[in-house]
Amino acid sequence: MLRTTTRIAATSLATAAALAAALAAGTARADAPPPPQGVVSLTTSATVEVTKDLLTIVLSTTKEGQDAAAVQSQLKQALDAALAEAKKTAKPGQLDVQTGSFSLQPRYTNKGVINGWQGSADLILSGRDMTAIGQLTGRVTTLTISSVGYTISRELREKTEGDVAAQAIASYRAKAADYAKAFGYTGYTLREVNVQTESTGPIRPMMFDRKVAMAAAAPAPESLAVEPGKGNVTVTVNGTVQMTK
Repeated sequence: MLRTTTRIAATSLATAAALAAALAAGTARADAPPPPQGVVSLTTSATVEVTKDLLTIVLSTTKEGQDAAAVQSQLKQALDAALAEAKKTAKPGQLDVQTGSFSLQPRYTNKGVINGWQGSADLILSGRDMTAIGQLTGRVTTLTISSVGYTISRELREKTEGDVAAQAIASYRAKAADYAKAFGYTGYTLREVNVQTESTGPIRPMMFDRKVAMAAAAPAPESLAVEPGKGNVTVTVNGTVQMTK
């Protein structure tokens, strides 16, 4: 008799808990806001074409030999001479100079035995004074050009973004008004809006073979002709609007 009473009590408690959970869920559903009506998702963008204003050139050299210290010394001498020449005309923002990679590794035979050493060193020239950078490449005699690339500088992109963003936002507002009218509404309010900026036309370097450049029998280096080309600054606006009566 005692066991039967215990089972009934336990069942009653479980039933009460289930009823309470159901009532709570029903109350939550009753309190939940209705799904939004008259909401439209929109995306617009505006693009402005600008001339790329930043030039980056990588000058390099490769050395080989039987002695690691000798190869390293040759690389250092070539890099130091190029750096000394580049610093003569360096100017922050217009012609920036920095050292790049400097590597030295063993050279192996087909049997996995070290039979020498090889290494490379880079010097990076960048800036907005493209003419000066191109002329400098002709004065550096210990390194050769390994890559050339043009891009849009951060300063030009930020300067252009304001006008492009204004165009994209105006287009977004006009499209929102047109859609609201087409759906029979009198206006709209903004719900959520995201603004994103993108610069296209990234650095597309012209690559040079270092070993071919080393072996080339050029009596004197020549200044590099420069032609930056165009790039785009794009602003995209996307989000949702609430159309209103």
